Amino acid sequence: MQRRNFLAVTTGAAIASAAPTNSSATVLYADRAVPLDRVRVDGNELWVRAADLPRINEFELKPQGACRAELCIPVTKAMRQGEFFHLTAFARKIGEAYVADSGVWSFGEIPVLTGAYTESRQAPDFAVPDRAGKIVHLKDFRGKKVLVVTWASW
Repeated sequence: MQRRNFLAVTTGAAIASAAPTNSSATVLYADRAVPLDRVRVDGNELWVRAADLPRINEFELKPQGACRAELCIPVTKAMRQGEFFHLTAFARKIGEAYVADSGVWSFGEIPVLTGAYTESRQAPDFAVPDRAGKIVHLKDFRGKKVLVVTWASW
């Protein structure tokens, strides 16, 4: 192969692999897993259809921005491309942590929605059965150091 042809072929392959790919994904947020049949993945960036946003995190795109109930967060034009919305850029803007692996994108709590728990540094009360089956509340241990160990089969 001549050098000129080799450069044209390899350069074209590099450009093609850097282009966003249309595929499917699953987004995890709060207590739900949302399968999406049309997303765009560009490296570590996830673009979802704006119509899917309410199913993902209950936000809806409006002229004033991404809104959830009375809360509206302005979004830039760069976060919208046709029917797609740049979900990972939105997460960075609002300080939401996320991680992706094998087509599954997991998004953490949205800091602006967590309210007093973040400010007070106190976990919300919850109740779980102990090994004997007796219900134990976290609030019963206020003022004491507590180690909470959790496990899930999935």
